[in-house]
Amino acid sequence: MIPAVLLMGPTASGKSALAFQLAQRFGGEIVSVDSAQVYRGMDIGTAKPDAATRAVVMHHLIDIVGPTDAYSAARFAQDAAKAIAEIRARRRVAIVAGGTMLYFKALTEGLSALPQADPSIRARLDARARNEGWPALHAELARIDAVTAARLARNDAQRIQRALEVFELTGRPLSALQGNRAATSIDLGTTLPIALVPENRSALHVAIAQRFEAMLAAGLVEELALLRSTYALHRHLPSMRCVGYRQAWSYLEGEIDRNALRAQGIAATRQLAKRQFTWLRTTHAATFDPDVRGSFDAIAEKLERALEGA
Repeated sequence: MIPAVLLMGPTASGKSALAFQLAQRFGGEIVSVDSAQVYRGMDIGTAKPDAATRAVVMHHLIDIVGPTDAYSAARFAQDAAKAIAEIRARRRVAIVAGGTMLYFKALTEGLSALPQADPSIRARLDARARNEGWPALHAELARIDAVTAARLARNDAQRIQRALEVFELTGRPLSALQGNRAATSIDLGTTLPIALVPENRSALHVAIAQRFEAMLAAGLVEELALLRSTYALHRHLPSMRCVGYRQAWSYLEGEIDRNALRAQGIAATRQLAKRQFTWLRTTHAATFDPDVRGSFDAIAEKLERALEGA
């Protein structure tokens, strides 16, 4: 069986460029593992590959839902497994690349057995949040699920809402239910897990800052303004909770100035990278430092050996 490459790494570590190089060299197609690139119209703030890049190498799971739509890790796992199977059927190499670690977890391990979302409960919680504020709902969560509340920011609307929803549906705290994996029928077959882990964190922080500044220069704020005029958006939608868009929303609302937008966007991206590093430490992937000379050749050689044995 042709192995599927699972290419993981923190934001701004060079995953997209490496995936593109591997796809060109080995006749591959890229399956995006990015919870923001699934949304149509969100191009600049997600570092989405441009049309020229996608014309050279086929990309999957990009631009598949509108920014007002929901897209879950469970749905991703099914969509990605289907894409991998179709790529293999064409006798090509699936390069599954991105930085949304929950999506990788859903694909390779399955998800905790949790209830489906309930629109009526979510609407009620949204209404309460508009009146009381998310910190008040976070305080309520702390009383019923201190473990979950302790790891969530007081304004993390999406996760606070989900934890309260789960408690209302099941009568049990989210922290008690997580870890009970749902049975999954996904069989990925042979995989080659690879993690890009830059050792020089300072250099990564510089790259993060440069990339966010480039997004601002390319028109991130203007892109969000256009989206807001096109779709019925609100700031608590999953799409608008994405790093960069969340800060740009605050800027457009007049809550922060341009300097704060830049500072908060960079800080949020660094926090995202920190969470990604934490998750990568739990994987059993072959680890490479993308800043070390020869890393691409070493990864390519590893894939070549795997393909020879397929």
